[in-house]
Amino acid sequence: MARAGAIPRVLSIAGSDPSGGAGIQADLKSIAAMGGYGMAAIAALTAQNTRGVTAVHTPPAEFLAAQLEAVSSDIEVDAVKIGMLGTAEAIRTVRAWLERTRPPVVVLDPVMIATSGDRLLADDAEEALAALLPQAHLLTPNLPELAALLKEPVPATWEEALAAGLRLSERTGSAVLVKGGHLDGADCPDALVDARHEDGPVLAEIGGRRVATQNTHGTGCSLSSALATVQARTGDWARSLAVTKEWLEGALTASDRLEVGRGHGPVHHFHHAEAAVPLAPGEFAESLWADIAKVRAEIDALPFVAELEAGTLPEAHFAYYLTQDALYLNGYSRVLARVSALAPTEEEQLFWAEGAHACLEVEAELHRTWLSRHPTVAPDAAGSPAEAAPTGGRAVTAAQGPVTKAYVDHLLAASASGSYAVLAAAALPCYWIYAEVGAALHSRHAARSDAADHPYGAWIGTYADERFAEATRRAIAFTDAAGRRASAGEQEAMREAFMASSVYEREFFDAPRRHA
Repeated sequence: MARAGAIPRVLSIAGSDPSGGAGIQADLKSIAAMGGYGMAAIAALTAQNTRGVTAVHTPPAEFLAAQLEAVSSDIEVDAVKIGMLGTAEAIRTVRAWLERTRPPVVVLDPVMIATSGDRLLADDAEEALAALLPQAHLLTPNLPELAALLKEPVPATWEEALAAGLRLSERTGSAVLVKGGHLDGADCPDALVDARHEDGPVLAEIGGRRVATQNTHGTGCSLSSALATVQARTGDWARSLAVTKEWLEGALTASDRLEVGRGHGPVHHFHHAEAAVPLAPGEFAESLWADIAKVRAEIDALPFVAELEAGTLPEAHFAYYLTQDALYLNGYSRVLARVSALAPTEEEQLFWAEGAHACLEVEAELHRTWLSRHPTVAPDAAGSPAEAAPTGGRAVTAAQGPVTKAYVDHLLAASASGSYAVLAAAALPCYWIYAEVGAALHSRHAARSDAADHPYGAWIGTYADERFAEATRRAIAFTDAAGRRASAGEQEAMREAFMASSVYEREFFDAPRRHA
């Protein structure tokens, strides 16, 4: 299961490349580049460089088993990448370990033929490898390896490659990543295929351009270990492939900067070193939501929420809440206007501007309506109930309470940072938490036999409205996109802003009990 916001613990079982471009060395770089913690069990030692492999030494299978046991007996492994194993004994050892431990993500790169053309698998090991393939969730052969596994000619077209990938998937029960890197032409597509998937055999197909470079040493190792790492984060193969393919294209494009070797040089795993770890769409927002799991549970447990649902919340408490909310929305509208001004696209600018308008016009209408009908419970400037005659407008005479003032001050401080991403993250909990609380209350409220007579039914219905839910989804998507574009430092500032706003949301719900 994906661990949102957590650092994946990824074990590579593969051969060692002393030149650093492939095998264990490439795997560990890829895992780190994609935000994981890398571990390694060495199945083979090679003497190789960018021009080829000159010797292979395979340690005893018992020592490989000892490495695997040492790691898994102490550390929970979130994902496994399997590369060069070399011998039948090593393959059988890995198979037995997989059957015992059942890691949640297993990516098998059936290393048989190196980029240089050197054969890296002993002839008597192919039968053992065939028995290992069904233990993997995803297979990532290059086209020559795909042909060798099927004992067929190497596919010459993309259509032939897809068909061959589907045959291997049908035969093994595993998903297969079909890679177009060995085909001729400027295009370089990849596809995830699963012959037995209920939604159809082709899960994702992503086009790509061929990067003009000879630095392709270790691309298969790098891609498969990166995929295992991202899959442990997202739990979605299609999303994982999308972000990994984009990263690898950048690694190939930047490879000339390394100036390593005189043959097929390595890719530049850390070409994005000044940026944050590449994220799949939705992944950053999911991690923000996971960060506030404790705060959300505390909101659900507040007496205010329970009494609001039951209809037993004292009117003075609800009136205090609404008057403070109206005052908050006045400040929040200015913050959303600032988010709009900082937004990088016209679509985002328009969305946040519409949100600012809604704060003052649409959402405030509920406050005006309810308070005008309950004038005797409108709090005064000291926060105590006071007489207030309906005026046709908002029956609000209170000053900002301490929580309201602190929350608005926090948002204004985020606004002063000048960062669109940070300010969007600070503004998001007012959408997201309200939408979740409102939807949960509404689902239970709608099932009540006395729903029509519920004193707070209008408020509950407003925040479960589909238009508000759609606005929330868009706010989440825009903030997520900003987070994926942000630097590592800015991402951390976004997390802090989002968490602080979420805590203020909790305090805002609890304020009527303490201040009304």
